[in-house]
Amino acid sequence: MDRNRYAVKVSGPRNIAVYLTKLKSVGTKITGLTVNADVAFFKTDKKGLKQVRKYRRRYGLKVTMRVAENDRGLDMLFSSYRFFIVFSIPFICSFFLWSVKVESDMPEVIERIEAKLEENEIIPFRPLLFIPDEGEIRRMLMQDDPALSWVRFKRVGTSLTVIPMLSPTLNDQTETDGTPSDLVARTGGVLTRFALTKGERVAHVYMTVKKGDVLASGTLEQGEEHVVVGAAGAVYADYWVEYTFSIPKIVQYKVQGEEKIEFSFHPPWQEKNLSSKAILNMFETERTISETNAQLEIREGMEETVIIPLLKMKLLAELGADATIKEDKVLHVTFDNDKVNGTILFLINDNIALKRPISQGD
Repeated sequence: MDRNRYAVKVSGPRNIAVYLTKLKSVGTKITGLTVNADVAFFKTDKKGLKQVRKYRRRYGLKVTMRVAENDRGLDMLFSSYRFFIVFSIPFICSFFLWSVKVESDMPEVIERIEAKLEENEIIPFRPLLFIPDEGEIRRMLMQDDPALSWVRFKRVGTSLTVIPMLSPTLNDQTETDGTPSDLVARTGGVLTRFALTKGERVAHVYMTVKKGDVLASGTLEQGEEHVVVGAAGAVYADYWVEYTFSIPKIVQYKVQGEEKIEFSFHPPWQEKNLSSKAILNMFETERTISETNAQLEIREGMEETVIIPLLKMKLLAELGADATIKEDKVLHVTFDNDKVNGTILFLINDNIALKRPISQGD
């Protein structure tokens, strides 16, 4: 690229406008044109000088030329490959996810969420194009983790912060610290698994037990002696729960709208002190997701697609992190003008062990 520029002064009592028109018609490069009375000033390149000299005598004009003064610093910046590198790096970086952070007071929750995110390739340095939207990430995290009641997200630029919100654990198992206990069943069911830390099994897997039956004994027999050590741990069983519900026929909820991405450009040369930080911050992206109110009318035929999933989420939040729902059966569902009422059976697998202190006399 030829960076030479020449300042041209054309003067004469007439024909200046015709002369300039002729120069443009033959493709002469003219920039910064200023016409004042019988004088015209403009800039041209080395090729344009030949045309300026060629036609000046034909139109009887006087022409003077000199090398134009250029801003060498800006000229070098905009004409070199460095300019494109400096501008392209921040722009390209804005299309990648640069940091993923999980905020929680519980280290085990952070570790569990980070592992789930990594498993689904929601990791730093991954293109934003391949990162799922927040609704899909939330469903993925909550699907296999009943301890989560909701997941919030905070996205600033190319940084994503995941904020898990835990369900309140309702545990009706009353434990007496320091008192040796047996483990008994708080409800009937079919035993599926033992996870004892102390004590000796009394029941066995696949055994059907009733409420109050002893599952694990805290008394160990050593010959003719009996040593009270207490039982501790968990015993899991399958049992049915009959769940009666009454919900509004019209359900109000909020949905996320489209994500809007706005790019802003801040020229570094407008800064008083040009620094590497100013260059890196030339391009900024701002992402906003709007929420809109929506409603869903529950109609007949939505038992499997809407009602049961809603009740499962509510039931798991009430039971706690150890519970899982293995099966469901609809007993009956009725629809009236503004309510949906019904009863559904859920087959639940949960820890049914409850501590009962061992009587040791006075």
